[in-house]
Amino acid sequence: MNFFKNSFRFFWRIWFYSWVFFSILVVLPVLFIIISNEKYYKTFYKIARVWGKTILFVMGFTPEITAEEEIEPDKSYMFIANHASLVDIMLMLVAAKNPAVFVGKKELVKLPVFGYVFRKTSIWVDRSSLKSRKEVYERAQHKLNRGLSIIIFPEGLVPEENIILSEFKNGAFRLAIEHQIPIVPMTFLDVKKRFPWPFFSGWPGKLRVKIHTFIQTKGLTLNDLESIKKQAYDIIYNELVNDMKNQDIDVLKK
Repeated sequence: MNFFKNSFRFFWRIWFYSWVFFSILVVLPVLFIIISNEKYYKTFYKIARVWGKTILFVMGFTPEITAEEEIEPDKSYMFIANHASLVDIMLMLVAAKNPAVFVGKKELVKLPVFGYVFRKTSIWVDRSSLKSRKEVYERAQHKLNRGLSIIIFPEGLVPEENIILSEFKNGAFRLAIEHQIPIVPMTFLDVKKRFPWPFFSGWPGKLRVKIHTFIQTKGLTLNDLESIKKQAYDIIYNELVNDMKNQDIDVLKK
């Protein structure tokens, strides 16, 4: 039985990476034009959302999104969520309807084809460079001034399998306070189970997303950063733990 499961998972994973690579490659000539000028970014984001939905569909994933508060069109937000795998990108594209720019690590730029598009459309940061980290704030401010939103996975990395939720970095919360935009915490409940990093693991199925009540930053200062960071962390962590308890899964460590 394990042989058949692992065989399926092997071809399923190859199917995923092939779709990601070739789907971008096919539309790359059009993307060259669209991403050459940032005034077309909202058009790019619409295409990216269709791409994200397509990847999830061909992988056998069914997103189920519930919201405690509705996202308003044409308003800037700071979208944050827990991080488990590459599928988080597609799932966030589906959940975050407003045109938004991803902030991610420099290493993603090195990926073939996807890396080029990421470099041209997102804000990437070299965490080993203080200059790079400062430039993130300048570039984010420019995007927000254009009426876009920002997407950050505040853990900064995909935690190990035995970690429920890693400590949050300051960046998302600092940006949200400085620009007085609401923080939209999201919990991705199934990605770690459905598509974790280990190659011979995962299975098609539901990908539940819970959009929590927004954290307002109007009137806050950087003195409130730790408070709202803890608030966002606790919201997502508690949702993950409660879901695990409901499924009779042993609660791991933070």
